[in-house]
Amino acid sequence: MLEDALINRLTEARIAVIGDVMLDHHVVGRVSRISPEAPVPVLQVQSERSALGGAANVAANIAALGGAVDLIGLVGEDAAAAQLVQLMETAYPTIAPRLVAVKGRPTVTKTRYLGGQHQIVRVDRERVTPMPAEIEEELIEELREALDACALLVISDYAKGVMSDAVLSAALALAKAAGKPSIVDPKRLRLADYRGASILKPNRKELAEAVGLPCETDQEAEAAAQAAIQQSGAAILLTRSEKGMTLYQPQQKPLHLPADAREVFDVSGAGDTAVAGLALGIAAKLSIEQAMRIANAAAGVAVSKLGTAVVTANELAAALRVQGRGAPVAAGRAVSDLEQALALRERWRREGLVVGFANGCFDLLHAGHAALIAQAAQACDRLIVALNADSSVRRLKGPTRPVQPLAARAAVIGAMKGVDLVVSFEDDTPLALIEALLPDVLVKGEDYAEAQVVGGDVVKAHGGRVLLARLTEGQSTSAIVDRARTGA
Repeated sequence: MLEDALINRLTEARIAVIGDVMLDHHVVGRVSRISPEAPVPVLQVQSERSALGGAANVAANIAALGGAVDLIGLVGEDAAAAQLVQLMETAYPTIAPRLVAVKGRPTVTKTRYLGGQHQIVRVDRERVTPMPAEIEEELIEELREALDACALLVISDYAKGVMSDAVLSAALALAKAAGKPSIVDPKRLRLADYRGASILKPNRKELAEAVGLPCETDQEAEAAAQAAIQQSGAAILLTRSEKGMTLYQPQQKPLHLPADAREVFDVSGAGDTAVAGLALGIAAKLSIEQAMRIANAAAGVAVSKLGTAVVTANELAAALRVQGRGAPVAAGRAVSDLEQALALRERWRREGLVVGFANGCFDLLHAGHAALIAQAAQACDRLIVALNADSSVRRLKGPTRPVQPLAARAAVIGAMKGVDLVVSFEDDTPLALIEALLPDVLVKGEDYAEAQVVGGDVVKAHGGRVLLARLTEGQSTSAIVDRARTGA
């Protein structure tokens, strides 16, 4: 398929990324009361995870999509720096870190505390101070060496101190001298500082602040982009949130792609994902339209995930296929065979994500099903739902069931909020799937005792747990079917 061919081209690219490297730390818990000491919520911590952030998140997305990366940036001589390197080594082996350690300067770390899906507070650890000239020279030298083997330069400027005047001007000059295109995710208000870049990728707020013009309507966006082109000399790829993205090039008509129609779950890091997709597409010598399509689809997947997250090649391919049909996509929720499910489960394990597993026939979806799925999703970072195949349903429920075939049931379950992957099984129980996938949380209704939950002993033997979800009274597919047949 065309989409698979595009994805395969991305694996041929190597990209240099320079900018503000960060560690993103997420602490997830449950809030059930207010502290007696102060009017603040009390968070009962349930899980924690760390991810690559800032310029490192751009690199992670490039690696997850199949590309190779040289990552240049600053870290401290601290535990956060060691954790960053360990994350790269274990989850993203195609990232080659070229990190300059600075004594007395902490690795930039953002810790987000979340009560369920809602962020309560963010705590930043950083020190934004000018760098000594010798540190700037080290960064420039690392970039000079990296560019020899790379097809393109990405500058990920988060205004944390790495992209000083000297480093920025040297980076753009090195790329231009080497004949390599450069893409900048800008934070400076003076866009003339980025002169020499090939493409700037601001969002609406950043562009409006930089040029002092509104940026909401199509006409306003074009006027603002033309002002930015005049200042920087670069093409402007404007990310416009629910309006998609538009590329403005000198003396050419704007090129626009609408946003994917999907629920926006969390915009954290979506801009990094868009930059990664665009950079890979250009480095792989795709057309600018194809590169934009990849960037747009990848960003659409990213916003459906909680927290800073990467988009995988499989997720991008699925999004491109549905995008090509002109329909919305439920990112990462397509029915998967066991091989694909195992690969995705292993990636989630390497990324330190808590994986949940729920199963059932889910024949005619009702409020009880929705409540179980919601509780399961709340208990994990990624949720796998396993459906009984049609033959399995017939053995369990009788020859007149299922009412809906597997494909229809999977489409409905896969479109539900919180579901990341749908698989099926032919056996009467999902034991073989559970033994293969080894989820961290196994979810079943509270009408079972924990000892009765199939696969519960397997999950607990590997350090996981069983969750008995609260049931919704009066909800039953069999009862719905009986009422429909009798007219009662």
